[in-house]
Amino acid sequence: MNLEQLLKFVTDKGASDLHLKPMRPPMLRIHGRLIPIEAEPLKPEKIKEMLLPILTPQQKARLEETLAVDLGYGVRGLARFRGNIYMQRGTLAAAFRRIPYDILSLDELELPEVLYEFCDLPMGLVLVTGPTGSGKSTTLAALVKRITSRRPVHLLTIEDPIEFLFADDVASIAQREVGTDTVSFAEALRNAMRQDPDVIMVGEMRDPETVSTVLTAAETGHLVFSTLHTNSAAQTIDRILDTFAGDGQKQARVQLVQVLKGVVSMQLVERKDGQGLVAAMEIMRATPRICELIDRGESAKLMEEMESSVAFFRMQSMNQSLLALLVHGTITYAEAMRNSPDPEDLSLKLRKMFPAIEERGGDMSPTTADFSQIMELQQYRKLYEEQEEKFKIRLADKDSEISKLDHSVVDRDNDIQQLKEQVEEMERQSEKLSNEYSRLRKEAQEKIDKLSERIKELNQRLMNSR
Repeated sequence: MNLEQLLKFVTDKGASDLHLKPMRPPMLRIHGRLIPIEAEPLKPEKIKEMLLPILTPQQKARLEETLAVDLGYGVRGLARFRGNIYMQRGTLAAAFRRIPYDILSLDELELPEVLYEFCDLPMGLVLVTGPTGSGKSTTLAALVKRITSRRPVHLLTIEDPIEFLFADDVASIAQREVGTDTVSFAEALRNAMRQDPDVIMVGEMRDPETVSTVLTAAETGHLVFSTLHTNSAAQTIDRILDTFAGDGQKQARVQLVQVLKGVVSMQLVERKDGQGLVAAMEIMRATPRICELIDRGESAKLMEEMESSVAFFRMQSMNQSLLALLVHGTITYAEAMRNSPDPEDLSLKLRKMFPAIEERGGDMSPTTADFSQIMELQQYRKLYEEQEEKFKIRLADKDSEISKLDHSVVDRDNDIQQLKEQVEEMERQSEKLSNEYSRLRKEAQEKIDKLSERIKELNQRLMNSR
């Protein structure tokens, strides 16, 4: 099989990745598992014959220089692939990630609707984080597609390599590839300031220079999306700040507090029905309290604040996301525990909602003959409704405060309007008095001129009579 035939096989099988390695058959990643196909092991010469023809001269030079090269490769009518060709044990190997031509929406990806709010921000920084293969690029593509279909803006992407292909819609979009259209992320970002962008998508913040330029771009009035290989919001904050040293870290913290709008940390979890993977995600938004914790350097307290702000700000921790997937029957108890960053905390949360869940091996369905379990569910519902009522009261109080402030603003505006009218009336009176003064002065001057002429005339007569 040649490379295109292998990539077509990848697409037909619904695999996410293709791995090529000497002395092993080609391997596919399907639903997170790496599976070899039924074929003969690949010889080094065969892999070299497959890979070298798809490289440009620049990419071949980079492979020789750095012993690895990223590239984007498209098969007409099939899909695009993000590839990495590298050396291992002195021979070529490669990994290809399948990137569909069709870009799914957030709804189709079953992601929380709160992510839509990031698309409507006028400026700031939004980060999508997670390990390799966690769905960061797919989520970013969904956000970009949302923006291009709704906002009349200039959107610029800087990627290495270009993955999803976007078309102009309501927005105008330009895509630049590192190594082909620009030298580096940092250089492309510096040039972007002269290309009149409204929204910038940076494929990855890889080095301190790129991080610094991204923060500056967000600080100067642009909406910036980017990714990091971190597993949580707290780790993301620490990673960004750790890229700076000395006094630079203090300045970076100030910038980050000013521009950060949200951090979305993702991982893919296997579905209960075995039909693929689903995203679990931690969502942190830049609320006043979150910004205060970042400013103080108390990133360890971010998790607690996220979990306590679910109802009002729609933030959530990774355990809360796994819990939601588990309660809805999307994933299994074992899968939730396996993917939890803190299994003991998740177990505690589950036992509060389903006291006997661990004794039943993770089964959350009530026993049909046990009425006490129905009573427990009713009690939980009552607690939920009471909590919801408290939030409604808090919202009503805030609405009342807002209404009072609105009335105060209206009263102030009325006072300002009255003062303006009084000032205008005084200006009119002043102008009227000024005109009257000018008229009287003119009349007085005319009388003085007449008297002067009369005096001259009398003096002349007196002189003549003498």
